[in-house]
Amino acid sequence: TIPSIGEQIVYLIFFHLSFIMFVWSYWKTIFTKPANPSKEFCLPKAEKERYEKEERPESQQEILWRAATSLPLYTRTGAGAIRYCDRCQVVKPDRCHHCSACDMCVLKMDHHCPWVNNCVGFSNYKFFILFLAYSLVYCLFIAATVLQYFIKFWTNELPDTHAKFHVLFLFFVAAMFCISILSLFSYHLWLVGKNRSTIEAFRAPVFRTGSDKNGFSLGFQKNIAQVFGDQKKYWLLPVFTSQGDGLTFPTRLVNADVEQATVTLHPEADKSAVNVPVSPVSESNNHLLSNNQHANNIGEHLADNTLKSG
Repeated sequence: TIPSIGEQIVYLIFFHLSFIMFVWSYWKTIFTKPANPSKEFCLPKAEKERYEKEERPESQQEILWRAATSLPLYTRTGAGAIRYCDRCQVVKPDRCHHCSACDMCVLKMDHHCPWVNNCVGFSNYKFFILFLAYSLVYCLFIAATVLQYFIKFWTNELPDTHAKFHVLFLFFVAAMFCISILSLFSYHLWLVGKNRSTIEAFRAPVFRTGSDKNGFSLGFQKNIAQVFGDQKKYWLLPVFTSQGDGLTFPTRLVNADVEQATVTLHPEADKSAVNVPVSPVSESNNHLLSNNQHANNIGEHLADNTLKSG
């Protein structure tokens, strides 16, 4: 038992505060529905029927390239083709991937987490980070407060009751969870700082100039703001403050393509999942893609293919 009443009060307040934040962030991670591509990324009915009837991959890609002229797409497959999900029958937005467990395309998919039975992506990635943070704080608090009794257990200073074995068990469980959660939490903080998802860390996104693991990196501070938002007062609360709409992302090409303009591209504010102010991300040394240039690039691709087929 703790003899000091003041110490008991401090322990109770910190315990319940960390427990409430842990449960809140865990709840939000579990029950926040993964964001999916909007209808504009679905093929028109006529184009969809043509795509399904076509047997040649080249002809199917031509249909996708034409549909992509009006879409803000900057990533492609490893072969340079338009990323299309045959299962969901949608053109995949940048950083979007199909989850076989959820059987849906998830915007900015990071991974499917069996511990929360949900996909971690654009809509709940911040909640997942906070869940790891508060679970780590919770386990550290338990391990730290039990440590003195754990030491007394080995020095035979505890009363000879069954409770002393509970102290031993509690310390070992808290310590083991601390180690495992710390490694996972540190890894995801590193990903946030680099503006990468777990999928992108293992397989770099492919742009016009080729694969580029730093293609979405805007600098450390802006990478943090992409996930947690501009207003720091909301960073530690499990409320949605991530920037953008999950469909478009500012990109920086490290190896600039001379055919691409150096114009800034911003996600449209009216498509945001919530009303979060979007900070400008343009810098003089950043090479960014524009919507007009994107359409011109696709138009050039279609023209080249037409000449080749002719």
